Amino acid sequence: MIVVSNTSPITNLAAIGQLELLRTLFDHIVTPQAVLTELTAGGILWPGAAEVAQARWIGVQNVTNRTLVDALRLELDYGEAEAIALALQRKAGLVLLDEQTGREAAKYMGLQVMGVVGILVRAKKFGYVDQVRPLLDALRHEAGFFLSDPVYYHALDLAGERIV
Repeated sequence: MIVVSNTSPITNLAAIGQLELLRTLFDHIVTPQAVLTELTAGGILWPGAAEVAQARWIGVQNVTNRTLVDALRLELDYGEAEAIALALQRKAGLVLLDEQTGREAAKYMGLQVMGVVGILVRAKKFGYVDQVRPLLDALRHEAGFFLSDPVYYHALDLAGERIV
């Protein structure tokens, strides 16, 4: 299965030391050039930038349908727009996106979507992590990832960790 990732899952997983979960769960992922550009924006190496540049299991590809990217850019940032366009171009089985507007656009275009929280829940389901709660807490407190309480508790429920 082809998996295309936007910037957010890469940077947030890298920020909490869990980027390797992408390789463990999906073997190989593809990102558009815009993601690489975002990872080095402003001369800063954001979490995951070095890994994307060096990892053989992460491929960077150009998007050919620039008209689609331009249309998506009316509502989305470059990384999201190119991730969706690349997922359509490659006929990806999954696109990794966190931002709600991007997720909605991808679903509207018939793509299967998963975010960083879903990745962590999936990793627990397959036994690659013991607990999701500390990773969700790290996303919130170390990565600065916005995670609403309803989504937080729903993820804990899915992971079988909710304490009532």
